[in-house]
Amino acid sequence: MLDAWVREAPPLLRIALPLALAQMAQNGMGLVDTLMVGRLGPASLAGIALGSMLFFFVSIVAGSILFAVGPLVAQAVGARRPERAADVARHGVVLAALLTPVAMALLWSAGPLLTRLGQDPATADLATGYLRAVAWGVPGFMLYVSLRAFLEGAGHTRPIMLISFVGIGANVLANNALMFGRWGFPALGLVGTGYATAIVYTLMAVLLAIHVVRRDPLHPVLRWARLRREQVGEIARLGWPIALTVGFETGLFAVTAVLMGIVGQTALAGHQVAIQTVSFTFMIPLGLGVATTARVGHAVGRGDPDGVRAAGGVGITLSLAVMCVTAAIYWLAPEFVIGLYVDVAEPANAGLVAFATTFLRIGALFQLVDGLQVAAIGALRGLKDTRVPMLITLVSYWLVGLGSGVLLAFGLGLEGAGLWYGLVVGLAVAAVWLSTRFVALARRVR
Repeated sequence: MLDAWVREAPPLLRIALPLALAQMAQNGMGLVDTLMVGRLGPASLAGIALGSMLFFFVSIVAGSILFAVGPLVAQAVGARRPERAADVARHGVVLAALLTPVAMALLWSAGPLLTRLGQDPATADLATGYLRAVAWGVPGFMLYVSLRAFLEGAGHTRPIMLISFVGIGANVLANNALMFGRWGFPALGLVGTGYATAIVYTLMAVLLAIHVVRRDPLHPVLRWARLRREQVGEIARLGWPIALTVGFETGLFAVTAVLMGIVGQTALAGHQVAIQTVSFTFMIPLGLGVATTARVGHAVGRGDPDGVRAAGGVGITLSLAVMCVTAAIYWLAPEFVIGLYVDVAEPANAGLVAFATTFLRIGALFQLVDGLQVAAIGALRGLKDTRVPMLITLVSYWLVGLGSGVLLAFGLGLEGAGLWYGLVVGLAVAAVWLSTRFVALARRVR
């Protein structure tokens, strides 16, 4: 078994490294937005905290239905059926087109609900403008997600990384043009950030589509062909539990942001700095988790039970090891990290810095359990196990995580810190439960 682990690590890392860099680059778009919006002041930081969280929630839940393309393609590749992989991907693009108008409508109408949820009216107005601008990026985002899932399942991840780097560079240029009114463009502030994100996702989708068209002309993905309802149904059946699983986690963070807004605008701004930071480094285990899905799926497709166990074990172990490093940074040097966003010596930022420091130190624990649970979810998806993990995350995130967070924040008076401790508790329960389930299922593979 040790030999299998040694053999598994190099191919898993070859898939995971470009994916981790791609995830960091894509998340870096949000990091760049936060860094640049910080120059507009704490009010705009609070606005993007709400707006970006809602955009992420709606778009990623809709898009995560398409994550089912990855394990289906991986098992087809493992079984050496490239025509089957291309057919799955083609139907994934169709499903993306069907989901796009729904996601756009939700983003367009989400902003006015914020004032009814107890948010500051000025912050809610800023978030609404951002959401209505960024909604135009949903078609590109959905196409990008569907094609990316195809390449991830095939283990062909380097183009994803390169296009993600193009995206982050384009985001800096578009933000400068539309946020601050450079090069003859109007200065739109936070709304400009939304339009910039929409433009960048459209660009990334076009570039990825060009690559997919050129990649395998013998088995084309983006071509007209007779659609089969049963194939769309297979993707949807596997994908809807993934969407709910992702929705439970992102929904937990969205609700936490809303509750943080009730604590106060300064707490919400500090939360945005901390959550954006831990989300950035979380992209490494997320990349490892997606690579683990592919490697487990390949092993299932070729009928290799030892490969299944090795792929899952290596992915989970590497994810935890990486998070130990980032956790140490956030625990030992939080003010250095916060200084990347705001001037920590500026008296006007004192409250924000205090909140962000507290949240980052709690985030050190958060990193460990979040990395473990995302790798375990990836391993389970490689086995096409999505429904039970969905129920596990529902209980862990919402009953345990949100319940304990609300109790600690408002019942025991810990306020913002209590909400972050709740996140840690919920993710820890999910991490242990999901990892245990993978071990049990992997033993049954023959």
